[in-house]
Amino acid sequence: MRKGQSGVPSERGVEPRFLTLEDVATYLSVSVPQVYALVRSGALPAIKIGGRGVWRVDKQKLDEYVDRLHEETQQWAKDHPLNPREQV
Repeated sequence: MRKGQSGVPSERGVEPRFLTLEDVATYLSVSVPQVYALVRSGALPAIKIGGRGVWRVDKQKLDEYVDRLHEETQQWAKDHPLNPREQV
């Protein structure tokens, strides 16, 4: 099995569209419970598939979520500049 651009194993070099919560946790370097909390809070869009309600996250939605975090973090940094003691 090869790994796609997301770092998630793929069959025949094709990156999967939907990722498990475990895959998302690996991608974001966080725990599965943290990903589950993001999904349940609505911060990270996901779908439930099948009778058991297995959670899956669309790779495109994950990328949009990460892009949004980048924008929010950049704005936060602008709103909270370093004080003189924090500067290198």
